[in-house]
Amino acid sequence: MRKLASWAASAWVGFGRACVVTAVSMLVPAVWAAAVALWIWWGANPWSWIAPFVWACIGTFALSRPVCRMVRSLVAKWTGTVIPAGYRQAEPVTQLSTGYWWNGFSYERTRRDALMDQRMRIRWKDPAVWRDLRFAVIAPITMGVTAAIPPAGVAAAVLALTQPAFSVRLVGLLGLVVAVAGAPYAWRVVEPVAVRFLRASAEMALADRVDELTAQRADTTVAQAAEIRRIERDLHDGAQARLVALGLSLATVEKLMESDPDQAKALLRDARAGAATSLTELRDLVRGINPPVLTERGLVDAVRALALDSPLEAAVSADVQLRLDPPIESAVYFGVAELMTNAVKHAHAARARISIAQDRDGTGIVVDVEDDGRGGAGVRDGGGLAGLRRRLAVFDGTVEITSPVGGPTQVRMVIPCASL
Repeated sequence: MRKLASWAASAWVGFGRACVVTAVSMLVPAVWAAAVALWIWWGANPWSWIAPFVWACIGTFALSRPVCRMVRSLVAKWTGTVIPAGYRQAEPVTQLSTGYWWNGFSYERTRRDALMDQRMRIRWKDPAVWRDLRFAVIAPITMGVTAAIPPAGVAAAVLALTQPAFSVRLVGLLGLVVAVAGAPYAWRVVEPVAVRFLRASAEMALADRVDELTAQRADTTVAQAAEIRRIERDLHDGAQARLVALGLSLATVEKLMESDPDQAKALLRDARAGAATSLTELRDLVRGINPPVLTERGLVDAVRALALDSPLEAAVSADVQLRLDPPIESAVYFGVAELMTNAVKHAHAARARISIAQDRDGTGIVVDVEDDGRGGAGVRDGGGLAGLRRRLAVFDGTVEITSPVGGPTQVRMVIPCASL
């Protein structure tokens, strides 16, 4: 009895999904049918096909992307398979000092013209547009026909069973049996068809990778320039100013050595204190560039030292003593430092847990940082988490953030690399 009820539920759900797949895949053929009907209505003369043909092309082009988006959404919802769209993203439209607007392709007089030109260029140059058009054309043949079997069988049964002829009723009964038997399976063709024809091609993946690497190179260049300016500012405002003051004090001491020895000694004491302060500032500056413990002891010990200096009650666990390439160790270390700072500054956390381990295949490093703060962390343009993602993306690393309101916040950093 339970198996029968489970089969009935599966058939009912499958029938509904088959109807949805049929309706979605037949949207474009409906446009074609409307164009044919318009041609017939106009008299089917040799020249009346031009307008219906144009409308059919426009309708197919306009519906191709919505149809593909609906199919991706249905596949993700029903099967859990996520098919990336792979559409090219438009660059921000910016106004120059000359008054013109730059959209990444050309200069326009107004922002509206820049946006329209940008959309048209992206639509015509994006390979995903032609992929969507191809899918919209083949979807009715590949998945639409199969998914239409259950609703077509039910429709045939309803029409045939109302007829008096026994043979017609028998055909209707057969159609009903086919519809019920195929309902749990007819809609499942949507997943392999969508994965086969909607995923990014090798050329599209390569183009996206090139764009990603170009953006990463630009981000790295900007970050390096900003870091150089920060170091220059810190040196100018801190150690350099103190060293200049130290030089002036020593010059004054040289003049006072014979006339006022006591005042000279006092100035020497102040100069010694200033030299110690300058040395401390220089050490802090060097530590901000690359902590000595990171160079000498490696990532795990550097993170443990960071946890000891943090106001949080932090626990660090590591299954092995990892030694990675210096750029990767630096990126992970400052990533952990960024997360610890956010936990104190924004989440008001009291405790944190840091775990450093290799992945199961031994081909990468996995770093988990969890705090008991108030949560609600998100990636915002120009924010610390966005910068962390850009920093790790240079090494093909990823950042996964789980931070519900009320906490806890869990961040996982994964970087493919090998231990030295």
